[in-house]
Amino acid sequence: MSLEALYQEILLDHYRRPRNFGVLKDADVHEHGVNPLCGDEIEISLKVENGRVADVRFQGKGCSISKASASMMTEAVRGKSLEEIREFVDEMEKVLKGEKEGDPEQLGDLEALKGVSKFPVRIKCALLAWKVLEQGLERAGGGTGEKETT
Repeated sequence: MSLEALYQEILLDHYRRPRNFGVLKDADVHEHGVNPLCGDEIEISLKVENGRVADVRFQGKGCSISKASASMMTEAVRGKSLEEIREFVDEMEKVLKGEKEGDPEQLGDLEALKGVSKFPVRIKCALLAWKVLEQGLERAGGGTGEKETT
């Protein structure tokens, strides 16, 4: 199997069986975002304990890339500190735009999204969940996760 085919399988798997899909009722951070160009919608909920993401969920509708990216993002940020997440969001934006290669070990399944950089119209689809996460952390008291946002 080629690397491209493997990446496509990973994306399809996350789209068909999204991880951490649903509502997190006792969330400390809750944020919603829309990509007006294509209509993708994502809601992100985080439970923060001791400055780290203890639980994370997403829900929404959209294309395979936006849902797969959100699914992979939830797996990638669980257990990370809020500062680590801010840095990771910045790195992922550069990776998705083709500005940075990214560390394959750190990226894990997210490596499958690197091909999006070849399709500028799809970059916003892949970035939606990441931008919603970043916005939620900023609105939640500078990224502390100490107050709920809606």
